[in-house]
Amino acid sequence: MTETQAPRLPGLDVLRAAAIVWVLFYHASLFDFIPDSWWIVGFGWFGVDLFFALSGFLIAGQLLRPVVRGRSPDYGRFFFRRLLRTLPAFFVIVMVYLLFPALRETPVLPPVWEFFTFTENLLVHIPPQKALSQIWSLCVEEQFYLVLPLAVACLSLKPTPMRTGAAILGTLLMGILIRGAIWFDIHDHFFPAYQELIYYPTWARLDDLLLGVGAVTIRVFRPRWWGRIVKYPDRLLGAGLLGIVCAMAALAYAFTNLWTVMLAPVLVGASMMLLVTAGSTDRSVIARLSCKPVRALAAGAYSLYLSHKIAFHIVRDALAPAMRLSPLATILLAFPVALVLGACLYCCVERPFLKLRTRLGGPARTPLMADMAAEMR
Repeated sequence: MTETQAPRLPGLDVLRAAAIVWVLFYHASLFDFIPDSWWIVGFGWFGVDLFFALSGFLIAGQLLRPVVRGRSPDYGRFFFRRLLRTLPAFFVIVMVYLLFPALRETPVLPPVWEFFTFTENLLVHIPPQKALSQIWSLCVEEQFYLVLPLAVACLSLKPTPMRTGAAILGTLLMGILIRGAIWFDIHDHFFPAYQELIYYPTWARLDDLLLGVGAVTIRVFRPRWWGRIVKYPDRLLGAGLLGIVCAMAALAYAFTNLWTVMLAPVLVGASMMLLVTAGSTDRSVIARLSCKPVRALAAGAYSLYLSHKIAFHIVRDALAPAMRLSPLATILLAFPVALVLGACLYCCVERPFLKLRTRLGGPARTPLMADMAAEMR
């Protein structure tokens, strides 16, 4: 089975595509292409939360599936596949930022060792705003990929749903308490301390990942429960969307409040988990939105995420002034340029390494995903 022939979950492709579009709109507002006063744009950073929930669900599934079958996960294969998935395109973008300073959206670049150790999100100091700042979320995920196998190895000594659930809930509670403790220290000077100590660091951003792990834990250990949960996926979808709206309202009107800082990330994570759960079955309306453009956008989302700020910078600071474009024309040009640059990175770097990964390490889709795809048929 080749990578292109492997079974896919169309609803999750739709969510991945929606996540990258949401992030693009948010970052477009930072470049003054569109106003951030629109809620859907101003809260575009929720797209990263959706990415995290998807990662928790998909990556944990790779490791938990062998455990429930009484086998130990192949950790070497897991790390090999993750490295080939994330590092090549990332290293190319880092080298572009290092070698071509004119392409940076802002002159200041973090020390290169922060990129290569994936610690940039732990060492944020604002101001100034730094170039390639979007890789903070990649740092969170890479740290997650490192810690999750260790947690699974410990839990697999005596694997039970109760132990796994307790570990997830305990870690979730720890994050809530950490955010609360930090708030007491920074509430008199909330910004930029919130971004430095709560928004970017991994210890305060595990809610989405953990709840994604929680969802797939139910799927793996309690398939009958899972069947009942996803029986009416559009209800899950509606509940998730309602939760997102409630989180937006809470953050819009009481952003610096202690309880909002502590609990809003849990609400966001739970909402994203509901969307992912709904998207894991083709009975949901979002699965029926899958089409070739959406699948292409989902496949290239990572490359687009890495490269889009270069494209926005070129359009804003070079093409728009040279061509004397109106604000509307600038917007209409920025997104196609970002798509083209992302497609180039995907086709020239990411996709060849994904094919190499398939040749060296087997099909891209995990047994969990194959089982779920088969169930949907």
